[in-house]
Amino acid sequence: MPGRLPLHLTSATLLRISAEGAATALVLTVHARTGRAADAGFLQTALTLPYVLSGPVIGHMLDRAARPRIPAVVLGVVYALATALLLLIAGRSPLVLALAVAVIVGCTEPIVVALTSLLPRFVPAERLPRAYGLEASSYSVAAIAGPGLAAAIAAYAGGAQSGVVIVVAAAVGVLALAFLPLPGRSEGAEQRRTVRGVVIGGLHVLVANRMLRALTVATTFGWLGFGGVAVTAVLFAQHIGADASAGGQLLVAFAVGSLFGSLASARWLKARVAERVVLGGLVAFGAAVALVCLAPSLPWALACFLLIGLVEGPVFTATLMLRQRESPPDRLGQVNTTGGSLKIGGSAIGAALTGVFADEIGPVGLLLAIAACQLIGALSGLLILHWPSRETPGDPGV
Repeated sequence: MPGRLPLHLTSATLLRISAEGAATALVLTVHARTGRAADAGFLQTALTLPYVLSGPVIGHMLDRAARPRIPAVVLGVVYALATALLLLIAGRSPLVLALAVAVIVGCTEPIVVALTSLLPRFVPAERLPRAYGLEASSYSVAAIAGPGLAAAIAAYAGGAQSGVVIVVAAAVGVLALAFLPLPGRSEGAEQRRTVRGVVIGGLHVLVANRMLRALTVATTFGWLGFGGVAVTAVLFAQHIGADASAGGQLLVAFAVGSLFGSLASARWLKARVAERVVLGGLVAFGAAVALVCLAPSLPWALACFLLIGLVEGPVFTATLMLRQRESPPDRLGQVNTTGGSLKIGGSAIGAALTGVFADEIGPVGLLLAIAACQLIGALSGLLILHWPSRETPGDPGV
């Protein structure tokens, strides 16, 4: 049906803007109310941890739903309301209450990723590569707009108001989702699932399929390294004589590059070469990160981060293509959300390791470590693809 893809992208992008900006708005809000921005760290942890379990469950729900729009809208509404409540009470109420609300946000937020698995239901197969390129650009736009809007509102109206635009984006995104016609589950999706199958069904597919196994290992290693990029960007900005705030400019340059890389992928990337793009892109990603070490000034560093984003955009687009190409139709939602959970977990570990080793190895050492993780990921994926092994048959969901 004409107009479905634009409506989907509108809804998904607004919800992702909300999700990307929520962490920034939360820090600004807590700091404005208490003067202790670090207190928001506990709330951010409560936002992230539930994703590991709730992501696969939400993916399974959308895979199985006869009318997927209904659970998608319900989850979106709960996410929007919980986010609004969290931003309203953070820094004002007892921490335990705010943590409970943050857990609700974390349990429903995977809907912003799970929406990706709905694309094959209304986009013809020959147009899916373009759709996935646009979908990847949606994440890039959100990565720029979410934190940027929260910061802009904070500068204009104060940190305590920074969450207003985040809540509005979520509400409008859910409203758009309510008008998106979505077909039901595919034939053959009637198989009953056990609780174990619901939770680990996506993981089983990722492990059993050689291509998905290689993809998952490669990208998880990549995100293990990239989890520390925010801290590293700030430290490197100071290393080259710029203000610490210039670290934010480096991250924006990366997001802009990723947006252009995703848009280019929507036009030129083909599904048949997706695995080469992932592995080759990780090598290029690592080389671009290592190149930052040679940047003598902020303009050169900005150019390097722009280059990093340009090669990351096609990697993400190719990742979405491979998951759709290799996953059973009734498991695609679980595969997407489980893959996202693993990347978030890897990123969280990378961020923690960055905090542990930052003082010992410095910003240049951190950049080289990030680059090494990309190369290790590419090599691991290549070995899995070409190492003789037996595929794991069956499905845990019966």
